[in-house]
Amino acid sequence: MSRFLHTMAARSRQRAEQATARSSLSERREAVLSGSGPRSIGTFGAVFDVIAEVKPRSPSEGAFPERRPAETAEGYQAGGAAMISVLTEPSEFGGSIEMLEAVAAAVSVPVLAKDFLVDPIQVYEAREAGADGVLVIARILGDEAILEILDAVSESGAFALIEAFDGDDLKRIRRVVSGWENLVVGVNCRDLDTLEVVPERHAALAGQLPGEVVSVAESAMQDPADIERVATYGYRAALVGSALMRTDDPGQLVSEMIEAGRRAVTVLS
Repeated sequence: MSRFLHTMAARSRQRAEQATARSSLSERREAVLSGSGPRSIGTFGAVFDVIAEVKPRSPSEGAFPERRPAETAEGYQAGGAAMISVLTEPSEFGGSIEMLEAVAAAVSVPVLAKDFLVDPIQVYEAREAGADGVLVIARILGDEAILEILDAVSESGAFALIEAFDGDDLKRIRRVVSGWENLVVGVNCRDLDTLEVVPERHAALAGQLPGEVVSVAESAMQDPADIERVATYGYRAALVGSALMRTDDPGQLVSEMIEAGRRAVTVLS
């Protein structure tokens, strides 16, 4: 595991312990199961879709222009985003559970809570805040821990985006989560040692994408040409964050990216 992921996992463990101190796993589970169910991802990725991300900053690019998270998410939705991703990690990305709550209340499309989960209680915490799905990073979890978190995801009715960084991650994901429902697989082309993006990895790993689920290209999505490129490799969605946080008209860029991806898929078919 890279030093970055090791640090993020350790900090996440501290937050999980704090969450447990505020309210036990059983209490949070009961609250979620007695509440309203999550929004369905429906036909996500049937042609090509965009997950648009809200995040105040990133460790590789620093702070983004200050915006209200809920208004930003509304703009993404207006541009056609099928899903909104919200960074809840506070130390490096400036996120929070409160930000997740604000976004979830503002939009009607599914909301993905994006963090470095290490404990099932964090799944229920995200669901309590209005998330409909969570990010699961295979690299920081053992097989048993992945299954424990996915059990919580399944029980709460949510979906999971399970993330790979290389071919070994993809092989392990196929082995561990075979047969699970409400899963999409993300391929992140960021180098975990340098935090730089390596766009070529999307092409290199395309032949290992699991055909039974939607595959999402993550990182290095700057413009419609990038979207068109990954769509030709077989990805049926892209998660876009930094480019949208920097642009003056994120809704328009979302729309252009969706159009580019669907155009590429249509040509291939």
